Amino acid sequence: MTFKKTLAATLVVSALGLTSAVQAQTIRIGNQGDALSMDPHSLNETTLLSVTGNVYEPLVGRDSGLKLTPRLATSWTQTSPTVWEFKLRKGVTFHDGKPFTADDVLFSIARAQGEGSDQKAATSSIAEVRKKDDFTIEIVTKAPDPLLPDALATVYVMSQAWCEENKATLPVDRRKGIENAASFKANGTGPFRLRSRQPGVKTTFVRNGNYWGKIEGNVVNVEYTPISNDATRVAALLSGQVDVVEPVPLQDVARINGSGKAKVQQGPELRTIFLGMDQQRDELLYSSVKGKNPFKDKRVRQAFYQSIDIKGIQRAVMRGASKPTGLMVGEGVNGFDASLNKRLPYDVEAAKKLMADAGYADGFEISMNCPNDRYVNDGGICQAVAANLAKINVKVNLQAEPKATYFPKVLKRDTSFFMLGWTPSTYDAHNVLMANIHCVEEKGAGQFNLGAYCNPKIDELTAKIQSETDKSKRDAMIREAFKMHSDDIGHLPLHQQALAWGVANKVKLTQQADNMMPFRYMSVK
Repeated sequence: MTFKKTLAATLVVSALGLTSAVQAQTIRIGNQGDALSMDPHSLNETTLLSVTGNVYEPLVGRDSGLKLTPRLATSWTQTSPTVWEFKLRKGVTFHDGKPFTADDVLFSIARAQGEGSDQKAATSSIAEVRKKDDFTIEIVTKAPDPLLPDALATVYVMSQAWCEENKATLPVDRRKGIENAASFKANGTGPFRLRSRQPGVKTTFVRNGNYWGKIEGNVVNVEYTPISNDATRVAALLSGQVDVVEPVPLQDVARINGSGKAKVQQGPELRTIFLGMDQQRDELLYSSVKGKNPFKDKRVRQAFYQSIDIKGIQRAVMRGASKPTGLMVGEGVNGFDASLNKRLPYDVEAAKKLMADAGYADGFEISMNCPNDRYVNDGGICQAVAANLAKINVKVNLQAEPKATYFPKVLKRDTSFFMLGWTPSTYDAHNVLMANIHCVEEKGAGQFNLGAYCNPKIDELTAKIQSETDKSKRDAMIREAFKMHSDDIGHLPLHQQALAWGVANKVKLTQQADNMMPFRYMSVK
């Protein structure tokens, strides 16, 4: 790094108002992007769920090893094929002192299923929630759903009284830009309380002294600051102005490890990065092709696929910290089948022939929507894809932007060609089939199938997979569904990215493969 770049990074850090003073039992986190809301039902995105998951809690959570563990429910039992009974934890209070009861659970699930919610996919199997008493509920599913407790692990419980008092009974709708008090305030039962919220600047948290359970770490205060610039984020870590950064720019891993001040914790992530295409509209919103949609032609989708030099992206953009994939799930997700995980070959000449056969020998223009502060080197990946597509005469008008504007745009399907990353919250392939591949429906199925790919045969299999308890039969159906999706070239899978967190030597934390960052496991030496 040149002196000018170093000086510029230092000046930006100073402008952020970060202080180098060491504060006992305080951890300062610098992330490339902010949690876009404090409303836990507003966006099904890992950063938001990770941050709000320190304040709010689900009925069933996950421990540091990602195993299901009791949170606001102490036990859960499938009492019949379509009924689950949950015993709720007694003696729990929200941060405002009001008691937690079954009424809050019924309200929260209804809210997560309601207008504007981004958690419809997680609750799509639920037909009814019944209150048996103040600390017992029954959830009735539309069909047998053995994975319901897993699905509920990211559906956080809110106080009904607080939401009513604050006019926040409906979720913040990121698609429509609708805000309410839950965007900026929070009242959960979790191990940390929200102290202050300055969107895009800094959010602070304090340990909940009345928490019902054990908080494993010793941290009292947490400061969360979005730092989008890579150089600035690394400079802040090495100067001691922040204690944890995520992600670490891959080109800076060796420098941080050799600094003597911090180390990089690296590990596999369950997230798959992929590209999607509008396959529904008769004419694309953002393309030079008029009167038809080239993505409805499988030959065009395959040409795009085979023109992407995924090994080049792995080498030059990801610096080896990625695993190219031919599937929408990776190793570690239940239902992953290594024998299916084979990409079509990178072959520019074959791609050109496919384009010519489809009537696009001269190519066309297309706009591509990408975030530039959400996934590891997301902007760089999209630039590389654009350069690859130029070889088959496709001119990509790249629109890379912060996730604060990117997500509202693509979530309302105002896009023709886009990047997305997905970690199945249940760590099961059914989650991806239901959320990303299923034909789009109003009740949550296909909620994140933003290009509206549709194969009814896969939908039939997805419904059977949800209720099947025989593992061998279930795995066979998952394999069949993914084989159909691959044959259709429903999406363009790219890779699973690797985690890279920069951690000051004085800090101890737990890195999870779902990229969640629970404050409860953090300690300052």
